[in-house]
Amino acid sequence: MLDDADRRILRYWQAEPSLTPGDLAERCGMTPGKVARRIARLQDQGILRGIGAVIDWRALGYAVEVSLRITLDKTQSNAFDMFMAEARKVPEVIEMQTFLGRVDLRLSVIARDMAHYQEIYRARILTLPHIADIEPLMHLGRIKSDEVLPL
Repeated sequence: MLDDADRRILRYWQAEPSLTPGDLAERCGMTPGKVARRIARLQDQGILRGIGAVIDWRALGYAVEVSLRITLDKTQSNAFDMFMAEARKVPEVIEMQTFLGRVDLRLSVIARDMAHYQEIYRARILTLPHIADIEPLMHLGRIKSDEVLPL
């Protein structure tokens, strides 16, 4: 599991993801080689999933986000698999979650404006297989959006 050095690496990196391995090593009081080996081990263990860019899609002209709560018609045994395979092909779907309960899935869909959203909804979402019920929820604001853990 994680030791104090691993936690220190993750804590500093979460707080400032732009740190280079050398800067990270300096802050953690370790050599760059040791930090690199620990990062590789954390990646191999699946604890550190990856390093990537966080893009503000609003800055690229996407002003609308809608959550779609979807209930599937599960009379066919492969309804989930077929739906998810097709939903993955819609580029404006930025997140998919599955649930236990009355709602089976939630999709987050982004669009440039409401006219663009209606186009996506009619042409791409409503044509997805096995939808029994769909409830759109318009996003008004994001209160918290991070994956920082208390390490």
